[in-house]
Amino acid sequence: MSPAVSTRIAQASDAVDRLAASRWPLVAWAVAVVAGLAALVTGVVGVGPAWLPGAGSVAVSGAFTWALVARAGGRPVVFGTLAVAVGVAVLVLDEDRLRTGAAVWTCVVSAVLAVMGTVPARRLRHAAREAVLATGVAAVGALAVVGFEPVISVVSFEYATLGLALVAVFALVFRLGAGFHGLGRRGLLIVLVGGAVLLLTLAYAELLRRYGPGEVVTDLLDGVRWSRENLGAFPRPIATVLGVPALVWGCHMRARRRQGWWVSAFGVAATASVASSMMNPSVALLEVGLSIVYGLVIGLVIGAALIRLDLRLTGPRGRRARRAEERAAGRPEPARGQALL
Repeated sequence: MSPAVSTRIAQASDAVDRLAASRWPLVAWAVAVVAGLAALVTGVVGVGPAWLPGAGSVAVSGAFTWALVARAGGRPVVFGTLAVAVGVAVLVLDEDRLRTGAAVWTCVVSAVLAVMGTVPARRLRHAAREAVLATGVAAVGALAVVGFEPVISVVSFEYATLGLALVAVFALVFRLGAGFHGLGRRGLLIVLVGGAVLLLTLAYAELLRRYGPGEVVTDLLDGVRWSRENLGAFPRPIATVLGVPALVWGCHMRARRRQGWWVSAFGVAATASVASSMMNPSVALLEVGLSIVYGLVIGLVIGAALIRLDLRLTGPRGRRARRAEERAAGRPEPARGQALL
């Protein structure tokens, strides 16, 4: 290689490093998300040109893909640009299958990014903050999913996006948690219990959908109807019972043990549910929002109870000792805007 070529390569590398160290990429990313969200809101309120929500979906999908790849230690510029190019092609070709595929991709990316974008939490209020932020990211993704106007079966879409999001997040957590060697007995038990809760929730919902309720669940369904009539909505069980508590407890545990990532991975049950929450045209937007809020509040309560139980069983005795443990909790992990891998 000639000296001139080597010099040019070195100069280009230095330029890339300076750009990566600056705040301009983050500013550009934030502008893209805000602009895309504004375009999507125009579609919700019914103002502006018809193509604007689709453009907003492309902007959000590209920005979220960029952020997820950057968080995973990949090449965000390449994959973010590719996501935008594919999104533009989908809008131009205007085929139902392409729109549906773009919606699935956006839903999965939003759900996984919402989980991978969290950081360890020393205290309960910090863990609650992470769950709220993750829910907010998934909610923006939900608007972007609708903007592509997919043609779907609601149940199939929810199952497909949840399954793909679970595979993606566990693949990333497998690397973050040092493989199965980082699980330990405690982590293995948590994964088994979380998997059992997930399977039981999905199996029970499918049985109800196929065969209808039996006498045992009649009172439960009456409670659901009462909640929808008097409170405006009913929280989604998989997000309330599993997803949000996993986010809260997982972020709290990650400040102390690396097994916390395996707990946080089940948080995708909440973020995927939120990201696909607007797909049912028969459910009003207000009811969707109330359902997310109710599930978040109840899930935070369950997560707080799990943290208290965990500290009581494994933490030090006495208020002073617990405060000292809380101040010392600071397992090293990259900041929110840095690569995890």
